[in-house]
Parts: sequence; C-alpha cells; structure tokens
Amino acid sequence: MTTQHAFVAQEYGGRAADYVASAVHSAGGDLDQVEAIVRGLAAARVLDLGCGGGHVSYRAAPHVAEVVACDITPAMLEAVAAAAAERGLSNIAVRQAAAEALPFPAASFDVVLCRFTAHHWQDLEAGLREARRVLKPGGRGVFIDTVAPADRVLDSHLQAVELLRDASHVRNYSTAELIAALSRAGFAVEGLTMRRLRMEFPVWTARTRTPASHAAAIRSLQDRAPAVVRDAFAVGPDGSFDLDSATLVTVAS
Repeated sequence: MTTQHAFVAQEYGGRAADYVASAVHSAGGDLDQVEAIVRGLAAARVLDLGCGGGHVSYRAAPHVAEVVACDITPAMLEAVAAAAAERGLSNIAVRQAAAEALPFPAASFDVVLCRFTAHHWQDLEAGLREARRVLKPGGRGVFIDTVAPADRVLDSHLQAVELLRDASHVRNYSTAELIAALSRAGFAVEGLTMRRLRMEFPVWTARTRTPASHAAAIRSLQDRAPAVVRDAFAVGPDGSFDLDSATLVTVAS
C-alpha cells in the first residue's frame, strides 16, 4: 500500500457510517441503471470496485450469484459487511485492496461496477488496467464518477473546492479524459449517460468532516468566483452547487 493509499484509508476510516447512510450515495438514477444492467445475470460474479458505503453492492446482489465489495478502507468494508448482513444479502463478500493492485486472478469477474471512487485513485490508468485484467473478455464494466468540466477555468475551480473539502481528493477527470483512459485500458465504451447532482453544502462538507477553516475557504472561493463559474455550477446562497456525473457503460474488448 502506498503513502497515498494509506492516507485515503485513514481519511475515510471514520466516515464509513456516514457513507452507508448518505442520501446522495444510496439513491439515484445511476443506481437504477446499474440494477437494470445486472438484472437477469443470475450466474454472474460481480466486482464492486471502490465500494465505499456499498450501495452498488446492495443493488446488484439480489440479481447475481456473488458480489465482491472491494475497498481500500477496512472500516468501510466492516460497515458494508454489517449492512449486507442486516439486509440478508449473504452473497456479498468484502475484500481490502487498492484499485491499482487487485488481488484477483485475471478474468475473475463477469461484471465490474465502479461508482464515485476513481477521483481518489493515485493512478487512474493503472486502476482501469486492473479492472480490465480481472474482467472476462466480453464482460461488462460500468464506471460512474463525478466529472470535471472541459473548460479550464471551471475545472480549476472544481479541483480547488474538492481538495479543500477532502484532502484525499486526487482529481475529477473530464468525460473525454475518462473515455480515452478506458479505451487505453481495453474497454469499448458503448453508452454514456450524464446526470446533474445537487451538492447541499452543509451535508457535502459534514460527510467528509471538512474543517471549518476549509469550508470557509470554499465559501470564499465561491463568493469571489466570476459569474461564469457561479452560473456554471449554479452556486446557491449557502454554497450548495450542481455537479455533473457520468455513467460510462463499457465492454471488455
């Protein structure tokens, strides 16, 4: 485990219950789309890569043979295992690993699902190559993440507020960057669905336990941002704002 991996695990160790209970993470059209994709795949073995609070696993498990919920944070995995037991989802197993070094043989999974985690990876390209390695040829990969605008001014603003909010943040990638990286890793992108998410500032900062000084710095950046930035993110009086997410449906080529 690298220094960055250890830092992410440390940062999220105390947040596990918050992510299991998070309304933003536990619902949404992207989860409905994931469930529709795996519905009917009764014999499938599924990897939930960077499982966080386990919401992808909970949706997929009733439809498939097995889900392996994989994350770098032990406390997150403990919370997922407990929640799965409470829900009677006995086919969810947990495994600790970094996305860039998965402890699974090649072609171990029929489906790889990855939601709201790639922006924490130390090495996006390595993580995607590992996802492709453990996926069977012709298997389905679904990659969901919040994405950065292509415009550099908007991109700079987003990266700054994300890092102030969460010190483990690495980078939000643009949709074009994600598509190109997936292609290099051996995935053919078959579908792209964009969604707009509303980040409620008090909840958004509380979930990551953002220090008050950092939250104040984010609000200062928002207040001083040019109109083009405030309009693009629909920044509200309390700092709440809109963020784009992309769902990329792929096939292992």
